[in-house]
Amino acid sequence: MATDSKDTTADKDANGALPKVTLRGMTDEDRATIDSLDYEGTRNQLATIVEKLQHGGLTLEESMRYWQIGEALADRAQAYLEEVRKQLEQARRVQQSGEEHAGTQL
Repeated sequence: MATDSKDTTADKDANGALPKVTLRGMTDEDRATIDSLDYEGTRNQLATIVEKLQHGGLTLEESMRYWQIGEALADRAQAYLEEVRKQLEQARRVQQSGEEHAGTQL
């Protein structure tokens, strides 16, 4: 009984390597848009990207692009939160320092 086996050697180059696949990912325009967003805009865009990825029906290239955009949005949102955290810690230190010196003359 003969088996039907697919010859995949045609998919390889002369050295036996598979062809290089290039997926277009996030564009410079995408990066510029992300860089221009405030925290709320970043959060809203991230929610939209997550919804698109969860809904499915995207090509591999679209999925990869949206995933990259989502990662960049998440990084930007995290950077906003870290900056706010630093500012709050600094304000807390200043307030505590003021409380320590309250009622004393410097």
